[in-house]
Formats: sequence, structure tokens, C-alpha cells
Amino acid sequence: MALGENQSSGVTEFILAGFPNLNSTKAELFSVFLLVCLLTLTGNMLIVGVVGADTRLQTPMYFFLGNLSCLEILLTSVIIPKMLSNFLSKQHTISFAACITQSYFYFFLGASEFLLLAVMSVDRYLAICHPLHYPLLMKGTVCSRVVLACWMGGLFPVLGPTVAVALLSFCEQDAVVQHFFCDSGPLLRLACTDTKKLEETDFVLASLVIVSSLMITAVSYGHIVLAVLRIPSVSGRQKAFSTCTSHLIVVTLFYGSAIFLYVRPSQSGFVDTNWAVTVVTTFVTPLLNPFIYALRNERVKEALKDMFRKVGAGFLADLLLAKSFNRKTVK
Repeated sequence: MALGENQSSGVTEFILAGFPNLNSTKAELFSVFLLVCLLTLTGNMLIVGVVGADTRLQTPMYFFLGNLSCLEILLTSVIIPKMLSNFLSKQHTISFAACITQSYFYFFLGASEFLLLAVMSVDRYLAICHPLHYPLLMKGTVCSRVVLACWMGGLFPVLGPTVAVALLSFCEQDAVVQHFFCDSGPLLRLACTDTKKLEETDFVLASLVIVSSLMITAVSYGHIVLAVLRIPSVSGRQKAFSTCTSHLIVVTLFYGSAIFLYVRPSQSGFVDTNWAVTVVTTFVTPLLNPFIYALRNERVKEALKDMFRKVGAGFLADLLLAKSFNRKTVK
């Protein structure tokens, strides 16, 4: 069997349909999605950089935020570059191996993000509702193990269904995937064999990951809201509610779109509406997360200002040194 070829049907590549109803606005869509991609990568890279560099941010909350930003960077890199290249190319093909790999990493990173969001909500619950026990409960080793569990919790469960999809028999060469990336539903729709058991497996896994993490997140934020209501200061309550509301908006968008897409027994029958909802999980939430969770935070703002000052001072010093060296060379 050739590398990147499906053993059952000999399929070597697929065609990504992209946005079939919006072909007349390709240039505009390319510009918008490119801007969103650059903003998303820049925002999340800044978070990763400042959390790693500033000692004031060496706390569990920012450690989790840094990992969330890593997931968003990887998720964006898995989906958007190929989609942008298709806007510029007449051929929207993707090799079989690249398609399966893209699908695997999309679901692996997405599952890890759901688990991490649940952990972050528990972290905030412990910090607000049990502040005295918080340092003991959320020690560095504990946080590292929890984050590792989140990454592994996405890495391994998705592997089995992905291998099963790779071994399916597909009906025709150059079959059109009705999406802008290799999502599971559109791929299963192209299979020649019965995919009911595989769809049921996907449904069970999606329900376990998404619904369980949603329950943990909802319960944690419920306790946080009750704790906020007990704050005697009106300004303190308003500030806390402002933070909670912004967090809940992003969480609602992310969970809502994911439940619509994946927590249903059959995914292959709804592919026509999937791409519009997937835009939320692949574009909107990765763009919003840095601003909602970190860049509105005063401590992060101060750390970023200090980092930019240091970078600016270092650049200026190097520039002056280069000028001084050039003068000496001329003399």
C-alpha cells in the first residue's frame, strides 16, 4: 500500500468543498479569516510568552491559561492554514493521510480543551470559595498532573475512532468532503460501508467528554455566582459578575456549538449546516479566549507592559551598539 492511501478503497485524496454558497466573496472571506488567524495566533502567543516569562504569573490560574492558549494555537494551526490555501488555489484537494491527521488533531485538541475548561472552572471555584485550602489543593505538582491528564484525555480516546475511519472503504476517488476541513460527519457520509456503530461510538465519546466537562463547569460557576452574591460591596459584586459573565459567554458559545455538532447519534446527516456552526469553535472562541481570560486581566496587562518595555529597551540598546560599532569601523 502506498503511503497516504486507504487500504480498503485505494483513495489517495479528497476534495474540500469549503464554503460552496459563498464563492462570490472568496477574497473578502480570505481577508477576514487571515486577519482572525493572525489575531488569534498573536493573542495566544503573547499569553504563552508572558506567562512563561513573568514570575508574577507563576500561579495555577495562569498556568492553565497558558495551556489553553497552547491548545488554541495548535487548533488554529491545524484547521486555518489549509483552509486559507484553498481560497487561493483552484484545486481544493487534501491527501488521505493529511485528512485523517487533520481530523485526529482537531478532535484531540478539542477534547483536551473541554477537559481543561472544566479544570479551570474548578480552579476558580476553589480559589473563590475555599481560599484557605487553595494553596494546598492546587500545588505545582498537582497542577502539572492535572494538565497532563487533560492532554492525555484528548490524545488517547480519539485515536481508536480515527483509526476506524482510516480503515473505512470510501466510494470514490476525489470524493467531496462537504466542509472546509476533514470533520468526522462529512467523512462518514462518504463511506461505502455502514458507519452506524462508528457514529454511535463517536456519540458516546463526545457525550462523555463534552457533557461531563459541561456539568463540572456549570456546577463550579454556580457555586462561584452564589459566593459572589454574598460579597457585601456593590462594586465588588459588579466587578466579579463582569468577569464571570464574560467567561460564561465564551463557555456557552464553545459548549453550545460543540453539543449541536457532536452530541447526537448521527453526524453524517447534518453536514449541510455543520460548517456555519464550526466557525464558532474554530474562529470565534480561539479569538475571544485571550481577551476574555487574560488580556482584560490587570496583572496580565502589567506583565505585558513590562515585557514590551524590556524588549524595547533591549532593541534600543542593540541599535545603539550597532551604531557605535559602525562609527568605530568607519574611523
